[in-house]
Amino acid sequence: MSTVLDSGDIARALKRISHEIVEHNHGLSNVTLMGIPTRGAFLANRIAAHLAEIELAPPVGTIDTTLYRDDLRMIAPKPLMTSQLPLGGIEGRDIVLVDDVLFSGRTIRAALDALGDLGRPRTVQLAVLVDRGHRQLPIRADYVGKNLPTSASEKVRVCLLEVDGEDLVEITGAMK
Repeated sequence: MSTVLDSGDIARALKRISHEIVEHNHGLSNVTLMGIPTRGAFLANRIAAHLAEIELAPPVGTIDTTLYRDDLRMIAPKPLMTSQLPLGGIEGRDIVLVDDVLFSGRTIRAALDALGDLGRPRTVQLAVLVDRGHRQLPIRADYVGKNLPTSASEKVRVCLLEVDGEDLVEITGAMK
């Protein structure tokens, strides 16, 4: 097991992502962040805090992808979480989906399906803390904290203070 990002690295990556969001969208007046639980929701709130220091705090919500996954039959059941739309919803907004790790792209595909049931955003962008490659779908992130080439047998573990008591990203050997 080796640590690839520590708390300082994570903070810098989120700050950089925040600046990139402002630049790409020419401000924040139409931006809404939607975090994918669990860790993506906390990252969305951290990005919103950075954005508030730059310009203004955008609306933040969460989007549960559980029922939209195409692998429901192959994984152990997970408790459903509620999607929380920010005040004003997502209709016509520039949505930035936020997740911790981009791997196969299947979670993001599920998030896009879930978004479609909640409204019709103007645009959808993707921000991830770690992009580890190995895509199974044609999905790419617009904002990436760290590109981390991995083998398919390795596992990337993101720990966040709000959930795990510490901020770090580790890479471990074979997946179980």
